Amino acid sequence: MTTQPTITPAITPAIKADIISESMPYIRRFHGKTVVVKYGGNAMTDENLQKSFAHDVVLLKLIGLNPIVVHGGGPQIDSALKRLGKEGNFIQGMRVTDQETMEVVEWVLGGQVQQDIVMMINQAGGKAIGLTGKDGGMIQARKKLMPNKENPNEPLDIGYVGEITTVDPSVVKALVEDQFIPVISPVGFNYEEGSAYNINADLVAGKIAEVLMAEKLLLMTNIPGVLDKEGKLLRRLSTRTIDELFADGTITGGMMPKISSALDAARSGVHSVHIVDGRVPHCLLLEILTDDGVGTMITA
Repeated sequence: MTTQPTITPAITPAIKADIISESMPYIRRFHGKTVVVKYGGNAMTDENLQKSFAHDVVLLKLIGLNPIVVHGGGPQIDSALKRLGKEGNFIQGMRVTDQETMEVVEWVLGGQVQQDIVMMINQAGGKAIGLTGKDGGMIQARKKLMPNKENPNEPLDIGYVGEITTVDPSVVKALVEDQFIPVISPVGFNYEEGSAYNINADLVAGKIAEVLMAEKLLLMTNIPGVLDKEGKLLRRLSTRTIDELFADGTITGGMMPKISSALDAARSGVHSVHIVDGRVPHCLLLEILTDDGVGTMITA
């Protein structure tokens, strides 16, 4: 017995016209606005999702928005560390980073991962340029000490993990004005110490969005968005509601830096923050240019 192939219904011209019409008010509203995208998760490792992401970023630029990409690279860093016989360790969602790990982080993020993203966007018809926080003195940082629940008087030192002290967006603004798409690796620098620091990419994306007064900050994840304790998607959240989700333990683990970044950005003037499902093809277009979107929207 032969299995009949699955036939996917064709999208009719009328449906295509409806989709385009639905996007028009959003294109008008967001023309000339800055959109910061944190690129990570499955969208970085699945070939079809990579192409979808690059296509979305280029299209956003072509219709008049100013996309800025900040990327992660956790799986790629883990893979490189394993080849060196090292295991990645995390505390409160942050990577423990000794000197050797920091060297790996720099060459994986600023070399391999960043240049792959730049090439993808350029192949899709855009003009991308790669940067780290060192370039143009963009991101200055200091050592980040983590709270110690067992002994609050002795915070945890997790190595070369930084927190941002200042962001100078002038190099990013210059590139955007010349119609380039900046692709930023989350590495900061402390000029007094002469040290580089690994910074969580969600936090970098949030801070850049704040400084640029971006219209939107989009954080790509491997889940549908912010979920309640029953696993249901929460479509819209306010900063007050999120404080309650932290307090009752709904938000934990690797989601904590994302939500912290989202909260800070929303409270600091970014009009809306979106935590989107990066496993959905063309999730950026769906979230920005359609009524329903594909994730959780957070507002102040």
